[in-house]
Amino acid sequence: MSDAPRRSPRMEWILRNRLHPEHEVLAAARNGPTRGPTGLLRKNPHAVGFIGPHGIRRIDRSAGLSGGASGSSAGGRGRSTGAEVELPLHRVDNPDFYVAVVVDLVAGRLSSHDRDILGQARLLAQDAEEQGAVVAVALGEAREANFELAGADRLVSLTELNGRPLSGYCPEHRLAALEAVESQLAPRFWLFPDSIHGGADLGSRLSARLGERPAVHAWKVDAQQTVCRGGTQRTDWHRPTARVLLLAEECALPVDETRHEAKPIELDTLPDVSALIEDLGPVDVDPSKIALGEAEFILSAGNGIRDWDQFHAVATALGATEGASRVAVDDGHMPRGRQVGATGTWVTARVYVAVGISGAIQHLQGIGQCDKVIAINLDDSCDMIKRADLSVIGDSQAILGELLRLAAARQDNPDTASDDAATDMTEEARHVA
Repeated sequence: MSDAPRRSPRMEWILRNRLHPEHEVLAAARNGPTRGPTGLLRKNPHAVGFIGPHGIRRIDRSAGLSGGASGSSAGGRGRSTGAEVELPLHRVDNPDFYVAVVVDLVAGRLSSHDRDILGQARLLAQDAEEQGAVVAVALGEAREANFELAGADRLVSLTELNGRPLSGYCPEHRLAALEAVESQLAPRFWLFPDSIHGGADLGSRLSARLGERPAVHAWKVDAQQTVCRGGTQRTDWHRPTARVLLLAEECALPVDETRHEAKPIELDTLPDVSALIEDLGPVDVDPSKIALGEAEFILSAGNGIRDWDQFHAVATALGATEGASRVAVDDGHMPRGRQVGATGTWVTARVYVAVGISGAIQHLQGIGQCDKVIAINLDDSCDMIKRADLSVIGDSQAILGELLRLAAARQDNPDTASDDAATDMTEEARHVA
């Protein structure tokens, strides 16, 4: 029997006819990702689109805006609705050593800095001849931390130490928890984010307790050599790789091609601590005095704002830092220092609310590192709506007025404000795309 490939006219006809009931199944089997010899998923960039009725290849760029084969109107705007492909599982049954990563967990979530550190730990575990495992140490509440996809083989998660919550500023209790990890697991490397969120302080304390000389602001690390950024960020210092590493952002690529077990590890003993430091809670800070590059919650205004007094009142009520698009700044409504975008300030807020901003390419570049983007706009087809994680379609003045009313109701009666908000929202504020 000949091994020459045979054409199937019926299959080619089905692939050209997107209305055929078997079209989606055959198209997915032909164009879907395949697993390579190393277990990683590979996608053929040439196998995109579909063959039209005249034999010409077409690419459906609707991305879920229509009910075609490549998307459904029920999906998110501008987002592909393809099925998620399960990543290959990386298992470490009996590790010979551990690489410990103490994550910052800002607001209970893994930051991009944390994921970079976990990616660096994965490289250190793979470079050794023995079988190493990455253990993530999470001190405090973890709300949206997906350690399985971030590269953690083991997980030590503590929300309290002998009845004392590990939230807030409690370096003595956190250090005692790390000493318990050191006593039980004896990690070969300790990795910390060199950040103001606690990683730099806690890593320095552990280094002093262990008698180690840490490598600070390291950005290129392997098992033998470490490159640290020094001076005024213009000098590189080469040194042998230390046991305690305080790593800079983008020191390595985050893990994105494998999933991991993240098996929980219970610590055998937890020491008692007599704390000398008392946390009196956070100090109230005027959001208007926070630099845009450091703000975590930004309310940004664009050309769609008509009542600027209302906008300022909403920002004050929500405790948000004010930002603006270039159009609003050029018109004189906001100072130049509040301009967001590639021609202004690049922001990394956890929540970015864009009110009346259409979404020019420079503005979208400036908010590229924001975690959650909320857009309020009348135009449901603008680029900002496509970028947003949550979209509210309606008049911005009416929606901001409703937000202001809800904030005032919560301040007057915190217990019942949430129930009233669920039942008494206006029709405009409910129209969420």
